[in-house]
Amino acid sequence: MSEMLQDLRDLLAGPGGQQYLGEQVSVAAHLLQAAGLARAASAADHLVVAALLHDVGHILPPVPGETPGPDADDRHDARGADWLARWFGPEVTEPVRLHVAAKRYLCTVDPHYVAVLSEASAQSLRLQGGTMSPAEIAGFESAAHHGAAVAVRRWDDEAKDPDRPAPDFSEFTAALRAAASGA
Repeated sequence: MSEMLQDLRDLLAGPGGQQYLGEQVSVAAHLLQAAGLARAASAADHLVVAALLHDVGHILPPVPGETPGPDADDRHDARGADWLARWFGPEVTEPVRLHVAAKRYLCTVDPHYVAVLSEASAQSLRLQGGTMSPAEIAGFESAAHHGAAVAVRRWDDEAKDPDRPAPDFSEFTAALRAAASGA
């Protein structure tokens, strides 16, 4: 358990310090803000952790030979979920895996949602497949954790505010421990 906490702390303190893909916050600030929003919404521990770690795939060490070009989806959602599976069960990993699909879904089913996206998020939507077809909508809605992924996605969208203080990682230790013990 302490190894998991240290690995995550180191990841956020190291590579997490880089700017978050065209946003005005670092990756770490984005993730900590998202977790803070989930906590403020009285979300269950596993959802707070999913919000905290939803973009961890962006800051994992690169896999040799798998570095995508600037016009390709980096598949950070699947990569992050797969990496997190060593500590967490599907209540955490599946909302992480589905948070990009949740953006595509919301852009398709909610005509007002596109206006919520930051400029960088709107640009990445194209690389991630754009809006969903009716078959993709049905597939997403049938996924066991699609509702949790939509919640994580909404916190993701709000967590890009350079004026919002980011909580400290230590504030989420209890949630991380509780979510990991459920794995």
